[in-house]
Amino acid sequence: MHLIDLSQPLFDGCPNCPVHRPVSSTVVATHERDGWHMEELHLSLHTASHLDAPLHKIAGGKSIDKIPLESFAGIGILCDLRDSEADRSIGAPLLASRINGNVADGIVLVATGWGDRRAKSEEWQYHSPYLAPDGAQWLVDQGARAVGIDHYSIGGSRDPDNTLTHEILLGNGLWVVEDLRFPKEIFECGPRFEFMALPINFPGHSGAFCRPVAVLP
Repeated sequence: MHLIDLSQPLFDGCPNCPVHRPVSSTVVATHERDGWHMEELHLSLHTASHLDAPLHKIAGGKSIDKIPLESFAGIGILCDLRDSEADRSIGAPLLASRINGNVADGIVLVATGWGDRRAKSEEWQYHSPYLAPDGAQWLVDQGARAVGIDHYSIGGSRDPDNTLTHEILLGNGLWVVEDLRFPKEIFECGPRFEFMALPINFPGHSGAFCRPVAVLP
């Protein structure tokens, strides 16, 4: 078995959604002073590679622990959109033209190339490609189980599209994995592979940190 890591690192001051608190990782115990070592984290739950549960945007929606764990492992379907420029709207026609075959019960992974641009820059924070509402509805209509993207937000940084995209996906029971990174080797594996992104067990929460991986023989 071979695992390809599709996660983004989480570290002190790492890039994140600009409306969330800055990420802080502070060493609070050291071997020299305390005889042991520990860090303390302060950050939003929706930071670095993470999952969105329906509760994140839907009042009364399922929290992350109410989604069966098995749902987070399945067939990943890679949608190669690395030719994306800033502010690209990823709608239904574009998805249909880049995805071959049935997406029913699949986990559609949208690779825009923005995972390699992750930085506290104006472009990355505010001008990423994003899944448009009609693209989200297309995935719902096609029976996809979930969708992921290589940016902190599946719907970009601006309303109304950001809110609408999230509401369409989460309101129809799809979970979302955000802030992925797609290394070059994943594009040599073919467009379909086993994918896994298991959430931390956070009862009642709107999402969870995860470690997304492609699982190859």
